[in-house]
Amino acid sequence: MNTLRRWLAPRVLSVGVALAFATWAFVEVAEDVVEGDSAAFDQAVLLTLRGQDDPALRIGPVWLESLARDVTALGSTTVLGLLVTFVAIFLLLAGRRWNALFVPLAAAGGALASATLKMAFARPRPDLVPHGDYVVSASFPSGHAMLSAVVYLTLGTLLARVVHTRAQKVYVMLVAGFLTTAVGLSRIYLGVHWPTDVLAGWMAGAAWALGCWGCAELVKGRTR
Repeated sequence: MNTLRRWLAPRVLSVGVALAFATWAFVEVAEDVVEGDSAAFDQAVLLTLRGQDDPALRIGPVWLESLARDVTALGSTTVLGLLVTFVAIFLLLAGRRWNALFVPLAAAGGALASATLKMAFARPRPDLVPHGDYVVSASFPSGHAMLSAVVYLTLGTLLARVVHTRAQKVYVMLVAGFLTTAVGLSRIYLGVHWPTDVLAGWMAGAAWALGCWGCAELVKGRTR
């Protein structure tokens, strides 16, 4: 009965709605990609970010490309892996063993899901413009966008539980959302992903983070 009441709480129900929406949005984007309906949109966005006479030239000041590379590194496996490791160790030292286990499990599961989706769709990388970053995997969904959503939203949720005021909670989640958004946009600007790759990555990452949060709430409810 306590578990049922927990799942019927307004906060949990809102998360369930958000999870359903993110999953639906991912499926819709994936269908458009598979059917080729997103090609015109993807190409138009990438070409808009390049010079009209030379697609090798990106719009904006010369330092913007360097900034984009710095931002895109925030979604790399190395940076996210180090962040998850350091946070997990801190939580373990703080006596929060469950959270210390939850964070790396959520991140590792998200990485596995990202790799599986990439192999399943096997979408080639954009070939309209020169790449501004080194890439080796398939294009759909964007791993940087997806894993950024998984890690930053998961950590943001955990931190939001610690702070006390509503303003602090909102700020934490806004920062998590900003980092996730910035990483995804940098992938498009650098020409290593189609825009729909990033959209799908955001949706898949958000769905994974929300799903992990829901599972964690259920497990905690049963262990109390």
